Amino acid sequence: MEPATVSSCILTLHRRFAAYTTQRLQELGLSFGMMYFIIYVGKHPGCTPSELTQRLHLDWGHSQRSLTKLAEDGFLTKEKSGRSYHLELTEKGRTAFAACHRVFYGWDARNLTGLTADEQRQLLDLLQKAAQKGSM
Repeated sequence: MEPATVSSCILTLHRRFAAYTTQRLQELGLSFGMMYFIIYVGKHPGCTPSELTQRLHLDWGHSQRSLTKLAEDGFLTKEKSGRSYHLELTEKGRTAFAACHRVFYGWDARNLTGLTADEQRQLLDLLQKAAQKGSM
């Protein structure tokens, strides 16, 4: 049997998380990918589309199409202020923001049950350390 790599484990966890998230958020009309926009705007109210695009390392066109869809679907507003737009969550967006957080914590609770509390903290510390060392 070939030894596992960190990247293969991450890909497996990503696929499982995407499936879990999609199932939980579809009743709100959100997809897995849109969740990250909601979370970013929820944590950075008043941010600009340019800031969001840069911070999430997204393609400009994809980002703009996604933000337009989220605005059309009533999750956020794009208010013009001077030469730029500022993003804010609507009430529907704030509900989705809370649901997204529940998804993250729910997935952890469901999938880390085989680890002790100390092991969970150690795993998170090591993953955060690896994520900080990596570059895109």
